[in-house]
Amino acid sequence: MRCPFCRNSDSRVVDSREVDEGQAIRRRRSCAQCGRRFTTVEEAVLAVVKRSGVTELFSREKVVRGVRRACQGRPVDEDALQQLAHRVEESIRATGCAEIPSHEVGLAILGPLRDLDEVAYLRFASVYRSFSSVEDFEKEIADLRSVRTAETPTA
Repeated sequence: MRCPFCRNSDSRVVDSREVDEGQAIRRRRSCAQCGRRFTTVEEAVLAVVKRSGVTELFSREKVVRGVRRACQGRPVDEDALQQLAHRVEESIRATGCAEIPSHEVGLAILGPLRDLDEVAYLRFASVYRSFSSVEDFEKEIADLRSVRTAETPTA
């Protein structure tokens, strides 16, 4: 790691701490030449491979933007969107892959979105799964009803 002050390539780690809920490591370093201290942050890179083959960094904000469109006019607050994006990122990181197809990101969004708001879920699924007919919507609604019935405890 190069010192940002004198550009010397020799530094030693003085302190290390986890940050961002364990997603990154903050290291306090000391330059062997000038003695000044500086901080570095190490983070595992998570890349998304788009259908076109282009690779870009995973962005929680992009997840929030996509889900926000599906939630337009629905009683979903910004906090819930941020939590959903966090859950999506956690589930993607849990796969252990450094690169993940964009299709997998969409699948990771569908589950938490269904729990958050069923109408927004249908909107997102209709675009994501390219619904082409009323029958596609009817099938998805039937699936939603069967999941809701299975989740409802019997008394």
